[in-house]
Amino acid sequence: MFGYIYVNEQELKLREYTTYRSFYCGLCQELHHRYGRRAQMVLNYDTTFLAIVLTGLYEPETLTEEKRCLLHPVHKHPMAKNDAIGYAADMCVLLAYQKGMDDWEDERRVSGRTAAALLGSAYKEIAARYPRQTKAVEENIRLLHEAEDGWKDGRTLDGLSDDIDYVAGLTGNFLGELYVWKDDIWQGDLRQIGFYLGKFIYLLDAVEDIEKDRKHGNYNVIEAVLRAKGRSESEDIWEEPYRSEIQKILAGMMTEASRAFERLPVLEYAPIIRNILYSGVWCKYTALRDKSEKKKKGRESAAQ
Repeated sequence: MFGYIYVNEQELKLREYTTYRSFYCGLCQELHHRYGRRAQMVLNYDTTFLAIVLTGLYEPETLTEEKRCLLHPVHKHPMAKNDAIGYAADMCVLLAYQKGMDDWEDERRVSGRTAAALLGSAYKEIAARYPRQTKAVEENIRLLHEAEDGWKDGRTLDGLSDDIDYVAGLTGNFLGELYVWKDDIWQGDLRQIGFYLGKFIYLLDAVEDIEKDRKHGNYNVIEAVLRAKGRSESEDIWEEPYRSEIQKILAGMMTEASRAFERLPVLEYAPIIRNILYSGVWCKYTALRDKSEKKKKGRESAAQ
């Protein structure tokens, strides 16, 4: 589900991109330092963004060193290290463990169960250190499973399974809690950033996976909405009016996340954060849209 909160590289200055990569590589190094090589496999852009936001807000002492790594042994790369990156590493493992378990329970993916097993001891350690965040993830994923199971059984849990706000909001709920690092005056805005990013991630993931989910009979909130409205399973969500409706919902989510960020007193790294919020998050959406249009043109050419 994760990997959508990324920069638009073309719109970043070289210095800014180098800084961004120092956080990404620093997070990778921190995962290795805390939990071993196996944890580096769950590195993602979403928790890199979390590390940058928290560093920009709280301004912890940050050390950046040039180091080589296993994937890039020839040249040294800048790697940032601070307490916010350490927290992001813990949240990265927390999410990865739950994703592995979710993949196993939903689709019986052996890879998911294996990943969760490899991170089991680390997860217990993190759960003991961050009970609030762990409870939020576990409880909202449980509710998400209820909505999915209800849909598969022909029920809708009083309409909740086909309610985009409710279902996407479950991911928003737990990601919002992960964004709250400290109990202070900034926690409301941080929680709002995480909440709307979580909803955005969930819905965009549903957009990307709808064809696969239809093929395998898996739950997809967009498909659930279409069926509730009596639509055909063959409806193309890249055609109007679906395309405009989905884009409007996604834009609304990012507007709220960006509005919350702009209330925070972040100066350093603000250009990188704004690049991601206002541009980077749309790169995946644009790629999916272009892919759909290319497939459509191919079908039309074949039919002629």
